[in-house]
Amino acid sequence: MTLDIPLLLRSRFAAAIFLVFAASATAAISDEQALPEALRAPGETVLLTVHAEGAQVYECAADATGKPAWRFREPIATLFDEGKTVGRHYAGPQWELVDGGGVLGKVESKVDRATPSDIPWLKLTAVSHRGQGILANATTIRRIQTHGSVLVGDCDAVGAFRAVPYSADYIFSAK
Repeated sequence: MTLDIPLLLRSRFAAAIFLVFAASATAAISDEQALPEALRAPGETVLLTVHAEGAQVYECAADATGKPAWRFREPIATLFDEGKTVGRHYAGPQWELVDGGGVLGKVESKVDRATPSDIPWLKLTAVSHRGQGILANATTIRRIQTHGSVLVGDCDAVGAFRAVPYSADYIFSAK
């Protein structure tokens, strides 16, 4: 196997530029005034902002008429802070960090995205906590900067699963 060093350097340079742009975009949108009104948490202090990469899992189930239809089941994602894995996001919805802390949230409001392929931005209220980590005092979780995860197409077999890739940023704040 041979490596194309110039191509490798260009790829790393492009990745570095993307990460700088993504970090600055996240920092800008973390400002309360830049968020849609339905997602704001006035008077709260940001504890942590992380980036998530993973999938939204859907299950084929019979709808009210008995016809097979996709329904959301759970998220599965890895949480990153400055490129380092710091936790995971899973069913509940729950977030768990490597510091041993975690939080369970309940959806309070949604904001639809401009593109039909992106899942909505969310504002969630923390309903319970685990551990003594940074999330121990979190009161609000916001999901912003979503990309992907809208499932398109019919399901043929009840009981089938499909994972659709997504990414998002999560902002944890406290009163």
